[in-house]
Amino acid sequence: MVSSLIAVVLLFSLHSDAAQPLTADQIMQRVAVNQDSSEALRRQYVYKQHIHIASRKTNGKLMRDEIADYDVFPSEHGSSKKITQLSGKFWNKQDYVGYTGEPVPNEESIDGSIVTDFRNDLANEKQSKDGLAVNLFPLNSKQQANYRFKLLGEQTLNGRAVYRVRFEPKEKSDVVWSGEAFIDKQDFQPVTVFTKLGRKVPFVIRTALGTDLPGLGFSVTYKRQPDGVWFPATFGTEFRLRAVFFINRDISVSLVNSDFERTHVDSSVRFAAAQ
Repeated sequence: MVSSLIAVVLLFSLHSDAAQPLTADQIMQRVAVNQDSSEALRRQYVYKQHIHIASRKTNGKLMRDEIADYDVFPSEHGSSKKITQLSGKFWNKQDYVGYTGEPVPNEESIDGSIVTDFRNDLANEKQSKDGLAVNLFPLNSKQQANYRFKLLGEQTLNGRAVYRVRFEPKEKSDVVWSGEAFIDKQDFQPVTVFTKLGRKVPFVIRTALGTDLPGLGFSVTYKRQPDGVWFPATFGTEFRLRAVFFINRDISVSLVNSDFERTHVDSSVRFAAAQ
C-alpha cells in the first residue's frame, strides 16, 4: 500500500514538473546548447550564397547596385568562399555604368567604398560556420551572458510552434543588439530573429564625428535541413548611414543561402532534452 502511494506521489510530481512552462532563460539556455553544438554540424555543408547591396541618396536616387554569388565550402576553422559571379552598376555623372567581375570600377568613390566594404565584410567572415558574422546574434552561450530575455508568448510560424522571446542588453550603455527571436518549440533553434541597435550611437560620436546609423537592424530567417540542422537562409537590413558630415546614404543589404549539400555523414544532431 505504502509503495503504491509513493509511486503515485512520484508520478504526480513528475507530471507537475513536466507541465511547468519554461521561462525565457530556460528556453534560451537550450538554444545556446544547440547553437554551440550546431557549429560543427554546419561545417559539414557546402552551399551557395547570393549577396545584393545597394546605396542610395536619401531622395531615393540609386548610386550603386551590386550582386555577388559565391560557392561556400567548409574549412578547418570556419568557411571559405569562391566568387562565381559579380555584376553591378553605378551612377557616373549623367548615366549608369555597368560592370562585371573584379576589380570593380570606381571602387574608391563614396558609394564604391560602401558597397565593397559591406560585401567584403559579409563574404570574408572566416570564423563563421554559416556564412554570417559570428557576433551578430546573442544566441550562443558566449553571447547570451550579455543579455536578458523575456518570454512574450507562443504562436505558429511557418507551420511550426514557436516561442517568441525578446532580448536586450543587460548593460544599457552597451551599443549592442536588442530585438526578438522566434524559437522552435521542438528543436529549440531560432526560426526568425529581428534586431535593432540596443541604444543610439553615443552623442559625442554623432556631434564630434558627424556619424550616425539611424534605423540600423537586421532580420534573419533559418531553414531546417532534412537531417535536423538549422541554417541561416536569409539575412536582410536597411538603414541610413551618416558619416563624417558629408556621407548620407540609405543602404540595403540582402543575403540568401541556398542549395545546401551535406559533405559528411559521420555526425548526428543532438538537441537539449526537455525537462
